[in-house]
Amino acid sequence: MVGPVGGRAGVRGDRVTNTAQAGASTAPAAGPAVLGWFEPGTPDWHAARAAGIGGSEIAAVMGISPYESRFSLWHRKQGLIAPVEESEEMFWGKVHEPSICARFAQLHPELAVDTSPTFAAAGRPWQIANPDRLIVPAPGSSPAEIVEAKTARDDHGWGKAGTDEIPVHYRAQALWYLDVLQAVRCHVAVLIAGSEYREYVVDYSPHEAQTMREYGAEFMRTIRQHERPDIDGHAATFQTIKALPEGQDDIDIEVTQADRDRYFAALDAAKAADAEKRAAAGVLLDQIGTGRRAVHDRKPVATRTVRDGRTHSLQPARTRSTS
Repeated sequence: MVGPVGGRAGVRGDRVTNTAQAGASTAPAAGPAVLGWFEPGTPDWHAARAAGIGGSEIAAVMGISPYESRFSLWHRKQGLIAPVEESEEMFWGKVHEPSICARFAQLHPELAVDTSPTFAAAGRPWQIANPDRLIVPAPGSSPAEIVEAKTARDDHGWGKAGTDEIPVHYRAQALWYLDVLQAVRCHVAVLIAGSEYREYVVDYSPHEAQTMREYGAEFMRTIRQHERPDIDGHAATFQTIKALPEGQDDIDIEVTQADRDRYFAALDAAKAADAEKRAAAGVLLDQIGTGRRAVHDRKPVATRTVRDGRTHSLQPARTRSTS
């Protein structure tokens, strides 16, 4: 069922039109279809995205998501593993979304900021968009811009306010939504560390959008043809592999020599890397002494944490540039 979008424009049937009706929003006549109004994370929301690729999923398809891999997403789309469980980070992002969007609207009284339904692209029903807010320039017109609200623990990955320097997976999400809606700009409003508000802008890029559509179409082909992606080193891939089998049979499974050698070599490399990490951390802690932080050229390198007056750990800085 199509619900209200701030009472500015109209939706006819299941496709957005540019004929104004009270209590709905519009997009071009050949624009996206409205799938409905869903609360993020609910069963209906997951069902609407099950047969397509949402904005938070295209980054996984392209191999640039810190949270999901192509392998894990493919298995979710096949119904072989459960939907992503809501993390604390996801929960608080959802909680803060209305207030972040309200702050954006307060700072931009010249813009008509409305809530948004879930859309599917015209001619590409698998390309799904669920923007946080729409910006409708005038009653009866198409949403020309959108707003995405984000939260972050710190400003790692976020550049100067007013630029398009945002984490790459968020950029992919913004461009995905713009492509579906045929809109030109996404305003990304972020709340950093609970109190620092910033805004960024991502303008539509036809070249990048075309690349993402190609990745998306190929991924959907693998879904239809049950062509499983290769195993990669993403944590989500490993968690998926662990979740797939149930129970245990008391049998031996023959593996190839190449796979055996790769596994043993990785174990040796990990052991050597752990030893080098301990040595490097020891050198820093020895220099820090009773201090709190190691810095170079006034930029943080690592922070010493203390419990009961004794060194507990050495936490690396999130930004690790050596330039």
